[in-house]
Amino acid sequence: MNSVAVVPVYNHGDTVSVVIDALRAHGLAVILVDDGSEAATARKLDALTAGMQGTEPPLRLTRHPENRGKGAAMMTGFRLASEAGASHVLQVDADAQHDLDVVPRFLEAVRQHPGAVIAGYPRYDQSVPKGRLIARYLTHVWVWINTLSLRIVDSMCGFRLYPLAATLPLLPALHRAARMDFDTEILVRLDWEGVPIVNLPVAVHYPADGVSHFRVWRDNARICAMHARLFFGMLWRSPRLLARHFRRDA
Repeated sequence: MNSVAVVPVYNHGDTVSVVIDALRAHGLAVILVDDGSEAATARKLDALTAGMQGTEPPLRLTRHPENRGKGAAMMTGFRLASEAGASHVLQVDADAQHDLDVVPRFLEAVRQHPGAVIAGYPRYDQSVPKGRLIARYLTHVWVWINTLSLRIVDSMCGFRLYPLAATLPLLPALHRAARMDFDTEILVRLDWEGVPIVNLPVAVHYPADGVSHFRVWRDNARICAMHARLFFGMLWRSPRLLARHFRRDA
């Protein structure tokens, strides 16, 4: 089993080095996907990768010439990880909000459940904006509706470990989930395919000077469209989803 970390980067030049160092300290190779960052961040990424050239674990940098969204960056990372021979991908945000001390626990969980998604769910401290919590709860309710289950504790956390064998075939269906809608849609679609979900907590901290790329009108519109798309996808899958539920209860 070979896990690789994929880190989508968009103007996170001040925090990404902390994330890289923590992941490599846990023995993980890292693929950085620069999603059209501004010149200052691009220069920092070039310097980081040049300074680690030839060291282990390896660090690889690839670029989108323009910003295409977090989902698009992750899909590029999935394909590169697969080409490099990885069996699993650990998705990690570049903003250093997640406590990366939990990485060994996630790697151990995937050793025990190699066909499952190991999905992080956040344990917030007092730094979390209250508006974020309300919006997340609304998405949780829609995810429970669209999977006809409570299997997914949190679909918006950007910290999870994917089995590539189950994930790669879903990428064509995710062409409309290129931005903030990606995290939720891919997890729902994996659940639809019967991929087990193992939920593990991860501590999350929102720094006062943190960089957020959430655009209220644009991204909320995309998320609403995603929930509608998934709802209609759930309807024709509902007999199979309900049968799965009853089999587990039998």
